[in-house]
Amino acid sequence: AEKQIPPHPHWGFCYTMLLKVSRSFALVIQQLGTELRDAVCIFYLVLRALDTVEDDTSIATEVKVPILNDFHRHIYDQEWHFSCGTKDYKVLMDEFHHVSTAFLELGRGYQEAIEDITKRMGDGMAKFILKEVESLDDYDEYCHYVAGLVGLGLSKLFHASGKEDLAPDDLSNSMGLFLQKTNIIRDYLEDINEIPKSRMFWPREIWSKYVSKLEDLKYEENSVKAVQCLNDMVTNALIHMDDCVKYLSALRDPAIFRFCAIPQIMAIGTL
Repeated sequence: AEKQIPPHPHWGFCYTMLLKVSRSFALVIQQLGTELRDAVCIFYLVLRALDTVEDDTSIATEVKVPILNDFHRHIYDQEWHFSCGTKDYKVLMDEFHHVSTAFLELGRGYQEAIEDITKRMGDGMAKFILKEVESLDDYDEYCHYVAGLVGLGLSKLFHASGKEDLAPDDLSNSMGLFLQKTNIIRDYLEDINEIPKSRMFWPREIWSKYVSKLEDLKYEENSVKAVQCLNDMVTNALIHMDDCVKYLSALRDPAIFRFCAIPQIMAIGTL
């Protein structure tokens, strides 16, 4: 992956940041051809920046919500940046002009797909800043905004490249939901222990069957209840498996198939 970093400074920044801020995405993106890979790289970094704003619990709501709502416009502005996040995420935010510069070099079809998904995701994130995940419908809606839309966006990019038909939205959504729900299950402890304020994504409709407060699941004395609740969460995630197999079955391009299938297989391994 290191050897494939492009020579232009803005593209060099983007691919170097991708290696630093993604868990496994920088590896699977190498499956794709250059044009599509560049679009997917920028799509990922734009959404990672949006996510950095959402994730920073130190930003006041009245500051955060307008940024989330307007982010799809900021990506066209090479002067825009907003300092937040920590470590590599802070570098991404401080040097965001590199991402905007690269974005403006993409084909119009790719730009429109990225802008559309960024707008919808920013609006959804803003909604859930002001709202807790209570019901299973809330849980599916939150996961749609932060991950199902990634699935829809990737399908749009595959289609814009001319390599694939446009997949049905419900199947694209399920691809994202399965990965997101796996992450939410895995990150329970990290999210519940978040400083200055814990982040809660497990739906009350599930966890309230087992404990009166979500954080009670982390205590040793509740380990039996915790495993029962975990099984409930895993069962909910597996609902999307059928759609994921349908989505993967319809892909024609072997590189795109590998790009999509590898994260799904890793998620199944996590569960």
